[in-house]
Amino acid sequence: MDERQYFIESNTTRPANLYCPFCRVSGSYELRYLLRKKRDRLPPGGDDRDRAKFAKSQSYLVLLDDKMRCANPRCRKTFEISGIKTMSFLSE
Repeated sequence: MDERQYFIESNTTRPANLYCPFCRVSGSYELRYLLRKKRDRLPPGGDDRDRAKFAKSQSYLVLLDDKMRCANPRCRKTFEISGIKTMSFLSE
């Protein structure tokens, strides 16, 4: 059984304070995340190994953006996101 069948996927955004290295201005940016929320029960057709994997799995977020465009109208340069976790587990 494919591990992606254990989760319901959806897109979400979360705010983050980021610092532009070019113009040295910090601002609030909306980062895009993929939310993988654990299903409430195992999909049909799973064996014992699949049940054990499903019991250990938990909901998590995956960061989709790796670069942002500066919000300062005079700068507008693209910079890499640093200091933000690319994956984080959610408490249930």
